[in-house]
Amino acid sequence: MDIFFIIALLVIVSTFYSYLNARFIKLPGTIGIMSLAIVGSIMILLVDYFNPSAAKYLTLLAKNINFPRAMLNIMLGFLLFAGAFNLNVKKLKKEMRPVMLLSTLGVLISTAVFGTLFYYIAPLFHIYVPFIYCLLFGALVSPTDPVAVAAIVKRSNLPPHLSTIITGESLFNDGIGLVLFITLLEITESGVNDIDFAKAGLLFVQEVFGGIAMGLVFGFLANRLMRSIQDFQTIVLVSLSLVMSISWVGTTLHLSVPLAVVSAGLLAGNRSINLEEGERSHQALERFWELIDELLNTILFVLIGIQMINFPFINNYWITGSVAIVFILAARWVSITLPLTFLKRSLNINYGSVKVLTWAGLRGGISIALALSLPSTKYRELILAGTYFIVIFSVIVQGLSLNKVINSIYKKDDA
Repeated sequence: MDIFFIIALLVIVSTFYSYLNARFIKLPGTIGIMSLAIVGSIMILLVDYFNPSAAKYLTLLAKNINFPRAMLNIMLGFLLFAGAFNLNVKKLKKEMRPVMLLSTLGVLISTAVFGTLFYYIAPLFHIYVPFIYCLLFGALVSPTDPVAVAAIVKRSNLPPHLSTIITGESLFNDGIGLVLFITLLEITESGVNDIDFAKAGLLFVQEVFGGIAMGLVFGFLANRLMRSIQDFQTIVLVSLSLVMSISWVGTTLHLSVPLAVVSAGLLAGNRSINLEEGERSHQALERFWELIDELLNTILFVLIGIQMINFPFINNYWITGSVAIVFILAARWVSITLPLTFLKRSLNINYGSVKVLTWAGLRGGISIALALSLPSTKYRELILAGTYFIVIFSVIVQGLSLNKVINSIYKKDDA
């Protein structure tokens, strides 16, 4: 399919689902759009089974879009920058300790707990996966998704400090999760005995700290450029070029693009570019990136739903998905509880907050993109099926019930 035709069809389908949800269904935006896209994909599969020509274009749309590349190389940078640009750094600084703990140690603990549970308990349901692949599965579903989190948190009743924690965590843990995923993937391909752990450790440091340093430098330079002019069109172009240049240079130099983009967004977004009292360039730029965020969110969740057409229908995918959902919730709870146990007095979190943070840890497009990027092995479809179930449950079930969980927990606390 022609690239213009793919983009046009994707925008038209996204508009259609968005209108249906806004006009009739009236669910929270991302939840309603993703639900409609999933239902639409199932209907397309049924139509395609009986009359392939009737669903030809939408089927081709799903099969011609390289979702991992579109998500990880194109959309992720813009979405992370938009989230970081509009995040309040003063609030983030107050909650920096829990944010850093959850986005680093939390990801590692969650990966280990999920992988261990899946390896030892899944065989009870006749699901047999080597331990290294169980850890790989855990690595791709452990990072919370900044897009899904931002979309749900905006409409939730989360207390301000918890909202800052979960938003900050989701922005920072993608870089850690991606590096961990790449390392484990290399081990699965080369074997534990052949992996150079010194080289892997050096790569980790290069990706993480190099990415943060690059983001701060690029963000500072872009902010200085935007402060030196008053033409809003040029200011917007500078901000767009910032994201694109970080993605290009980061990919070329093997630096963490997610961490670089977040660092640049935090720095550029919290250093005002208004030069005069009457100027409102910074506020206008914030609204521009909010609009970009909303538009890309809509397209992304339509893409997630459309990917159901490529869903691997393995024999035990219902069991695999259900088991994976239980394990990721357990792993999420442990990854929050352990740091709290040792640092309870110094962190502004209680055990009621742990329950909320567990339920608010949503997974989304990044997990699906990583699962789709797995090489072709006999475990790929099983991991992909489990990932789909986790993401769908996370966005729809956890997203719709988050406010009820928050209200019930804090009512008990008040009592």
